[in-house]
Amino acid sequence: MNTYVIRRRKAWATPEELEEAAGRSRRVGDEEMSDQVRWIRSYVVQEEDGNLGTVCIYQAISEEAVREHAQRAGLPADEITPVEGTVIVREDPAETSDPA
Repeated sequence: MNTYVIRRRKAWATPEELEEAAGRSRRVGDEEMSDQVRWIRSYVVQEEDGNLGTVCIYQAISEEAVREHAQRAGLPADEITPVEGTVIVREDPAETSDPA
C-alpha cells in the first residue's frame, strides 16, 4: 500500500458532524474496503470561515481507492497527494488537559 495525504476543506460546521463523518469513514474502510484502504490518522483544523477541515493520512492501493472510499463515506477529498517519505522529528504529542 502507498501512503496519501487527503485534505478535506471546510467540510463540517460542528464537531458532531465531523464525528458522524468519522464513523462513516471508519465503517466503509473497515467493512467494505479493508483490503484497499486504511485510515491512519487525521488532524482537525479550523478553517478561516470557522468550519472544520481535516488533513488525513491514509494508506491505500491507489489514489482511485482513496477517492472511492471518500465517495462511499460521503466525504470530500479536495486534494489527494502521494507521500514520498516521512521525516519524524518528534512523535505526535499526546493530548493533555491543563490542570489549572
